[in-house]
Amino acid sequence: MHQIKTYERVDHSHKTISFRISRMEQIFEQREGVQDEPHRHDYYTLLLVKKARGKHMVDFQAYPLSANQVYFISPGQVHQVMEDEKSYGYAVLFSTQFLMENHVPAQFIEDLRLFQDYSASPPLELNKDEFAILSAYCEAMITLTEADIKFRNQALSSYLKLFLIQSNNLCSLSSGPPPYQETGHVLLRSFRELVEKNHTRWHQASEYARELHVSPDHLNRVIKTTVGKTAKEFIQSCLVLEAKRMIYFSGLSAKEIGYALGFSEPSNFSAFFKKHTGMSPSHFRESS
Repeated sequence: MHQIKTYERVDHSHKTISFRISRMEQIFEQREGVQDEPHRHDYYTLLLVKKARGKHMVDFQAYPLSANQVYFISPGQVHQVMEDEKSYGYAVLFSTQFLMENHVPAQFIEDLRLFQDYSASPPLELNKDEFAILSAYCEAMITLTEADIKFRNQALSSYLKLFLIQSNNLCSLSSGPPPYQETGHVLLRSFRELVEKNHTRWHQASEYARELHVSPDHLNRVIKTTVGKTAKEFIQSCLVLEAKRMIYFSGLSAKEIGYALGFSEPSNFSAFFKKHTGMSPSHFRESS
């Protein structure tokens, strides 16, 4: 069975490094133009694209690579940058460890709603002035990584926060309802963690509500307010995405994938997948 390539460290040669910024053109040159295979990271990724031609695949959705874009890739998302020529811009990698060590709360990332796991991840399109602001933050971060100064990581985290705040202010994805109260964020984080661990066993929102000691109605209200979809829709998005990954990257049959994802009957899995994608598992494998 084929496995999805996973990068666990921000820096492969130094396991203690939790933040890294590189120029996209240097990455292209180091790889000698050979594109990486589809892969996922155990950390967050920002791509600020100054100039490019090609496409960016993010969880089976293709986005044209072009000038003045920024992409937000969550841990666990499968993506692949497919360049027709050398790209110019910046790649910023940072882990949850980096955020914790520099006192950036997890709620800050949740509030931004820039990192959309189990959902579409389109790029934020920028005008020249907007790109110049974000580019200046990246240049400042590059300068800091090359300097031997005290409190360097704290300074890097400050520029990273400025980058994310500026992006959030520009991004239409964040124009939904205001962030839920603090208890709502705690519930959202707990719910996401449970879905990540149990989506192959629990398919009903009521099962998660019971584990979280809240009513299904309350869970739905909180999740709908914070991420724009009900708890059930969130669970289903997770299942569909995992199914796509397994169909594409493994040699398992639809029957085996259905059982692996917690469906008691292969026909139930096939019906679920077709309802949410418009095609059968076998058709998706052939078309992919």
